[in-house]
This record gives sequence, structure tokens and C-alpha cells, in this order.
Amino acid sequence: MSYVGPDFDPPQPRRPRRRPLTVAVAALVPGALLGWLVYEAVGGTGGGDGADKATVQTSATSASGSSGPSAAGSTATDDGKRPSAPATHASPTSSAPAATGSLKGKVVVIDPGHNPGNFRHTAEINRQVDIGTNRKECDTTGTATNAGYPEAQFTLDVSHRLKALLEKQGATVKLTHDNGSPAWGPCVTERAEIGNKAHADAAISIHADGSAVGNRGFHVILPGFVDAGGADTRKIVGPSADLGNYIAGKFVRVTGSAPANYIGDGSGIVTRKDLGGLNLSTVPKVFIECGNMRDSKDAALLTSSTWRQKAAQGISDGIVSFLHAS
Repeated sequence: MSYVGPDFDPPQPRRPRRRPLTVAVAALVPGALLGWLVYEAVGGTGGGDGADKATVQTSATSASGSSGPSAAGSTATDDGKRPSAPATHASPTSSAPAATGSLKGKVVVIDPGHNPGNFRHTAEINRQVDIGTNRKECDTTGTATNAGYPEAQFTLDVSHRLKALLEKQGATVKLTHDNGSPAWGPCVTERAEIGNKAHADAAISIHADGSAVGNRGFHVILPGFVDAGGADTRKIVGPSADLGNYIAGKFVRVTGSAPANYIGDGSGIVTRKDLGGLNLSTVPKVFIECGNMRDSKDAALLTSSTWRQKAAQGISDGIVSFLHAS
């Protein structure tokens, strides 16, 4: 998802004052540093090319821009504005239970970002929906690599791999959409509702970014405290932060990818209040931007089936650790 378009508002100025979330960021450093060393060993931080906007700099306690099918074709989560309240969460590098054992009875909802058919249904996806804090487009088209590999195709592929891994652990896994059904969307409001109705123990939305040249790495987006309109995240902020930190830590270890060098202050963690998929969730949920599709080096990873399997494994390990700990 990128940082321009209907689902991402322009980033707000960085606030100099640090908030309590710094504790969580500090807790991530050992794992992130390990991933960074591996990352450097296998290719370093090459430059990338940006979809839509140039560079977005956002701290872990401030909101970044949003994603959406902007004219430049950025990726899109579904929101992004204003700094969010800090959340206390566990360190992904702490002694979490090993990612083994049965998950029988656990429900996980996977939301593949966007839909390959969205570009054929612009009128439908441009329809405004209420995300609690404001109104935004129903959905967006997502971004693509410079060679034309669509984000929507990437998210479905990783989602299928992740589903298979979690089902091997005994979990019941549901996708918000699959293989062209529905033909477009669903809307961000419906994506959240699917997880809510399933009473998911964990939910995750899979994305890839479309950022500026030189921007590389992954980041996990946590819900901020929202109590407005039909949105109330107060009960899920804490567990969602735990989920996101487990995923970030495992993603570093398994993929060797570094936390984003352009958002999150190098922590791999960003908190936002402008994403409908998070605002309207009543179950623990996070988004993950697996890399920057507009960067040639990140794109080489995102288009590799071997790396996508590693990405799915890292996300799965994080979810399993969270479910064992919760």
C-alpha cells in the first residue's frame, strides 16, 4: 500500500516528544538489529522508486500517510493521519512460546490487500464508506512493481502460503476474499466485519508498499486508540500491539529483511488511527507492509516465490507465538 490516494492522507509533521511506545521500540531493537545485519549481508539497503509520493518519514508514535489507488498507483492500506496514542506491548524478542503445537480451536482471518479485479470496478471501489474517524473510499487498486507485478497478486500469494502454514498448525483460517470472489473489494468496512463475525483470535491484512526511491524494508501497522462514530479500538489496542510485535520480530528473523528505513524510526512498527480495516475491528488485528514494490531490490524479493514463502513463514511464526502467549 502506498502513501497517497483515498486511503492515505498526507503525513503529518513529526512530533518531537517521545511517548511511552518508545519502550516497545527499544524492545524491538535487538531483533531488528539481527535482521538488519543479515539484510546487509544479503544485499544492503538499495534505492527504490516511489509510487505516488516521495519520501514519508514517520515515527512509531505518529501516523503515516495512507494507501490507495492514487494516480501514481500506490499501494493502500485504508487510512493514515494524526499521531496515535501509545500502546504497551510485549517485545517480539522476549521468551515467547515456540511456534509449535496445535492451534485447534483458534481462528485466524487473513485479509489479502486490495483485489486483482478492483481496477475494473472503479465506481464501486470509489464509493465512500464510514470508517469511524471519517469517510474514505470503499477500497483501492494497490500498487505494482515497475515491471508490472501487482500488489493484489502478491498479497493473495502470500495469503495462500500463510493460510497453508497456519492450517498445518490446526488453526481455522478464513480469507476476506479469494480467487476473484468477490470480483472487487470487499470494502474496508466489510473486511473488518469478516474478522469480527468470525470472532477471530487474530487478524492480519497483507500489503506491500509503493514508496519513494531509496525506501526499503517492512513495517507493521498497529491500531491507535479510536473511539469515534462506529469505531472503538480501545479493547484491541493492547493485544494488537502484542500481535504486531511478535510478527515484526519473527519477520526479521525468517526473511532477513530490515525494518523500513523511511517510516517507524527503524523499529518496523507504526501506529495509525486512519485505517478503516483497523478502526472497525473488534478483534486483534494488524497490517503488514512486506516491502517497497517500487524499489528494485525490494521488488526482487517480493517477486521471488522463495522469499514470499519466507515472508509467509515469518508472519505465521509471529501469529503462532501470539496465539500461544494469549
